Amino acid sequence: MARKSIIARNEKRKKLVEKYAAKREELKAAGDYQALSQLPRDSSATRLRTRCVLTGRGRGNYRKFGLCRNMFRKLALEGKLPGVRKASW
Repeated sequence: MARKSIIARNEKRKKLVEKYAAKREELKAAGDYQALSQLPRDSSATRLRTRCVLTGRGRGNYRKFGLCRNMFRKLALEGKLPGVRKASW
């Protein structure tokens, strides 16, 4: 499981991205890159990390489910993910 501080840092970044999204779009459209560079670095969407909602794991995530591969497999085998079946052919 990811450390609580790393998960909290990512949540803080999400809030900053939402806060400055309109301003960033405005500056990009105007081509004002000098003013764009004055905004906080964490307000850029590329600084966000997709994390598992259960464990906070930062790698091997399925966006559709919001889960890492380990939790996805565990929940799928337990039958807790609707519409997911083990492949058989």
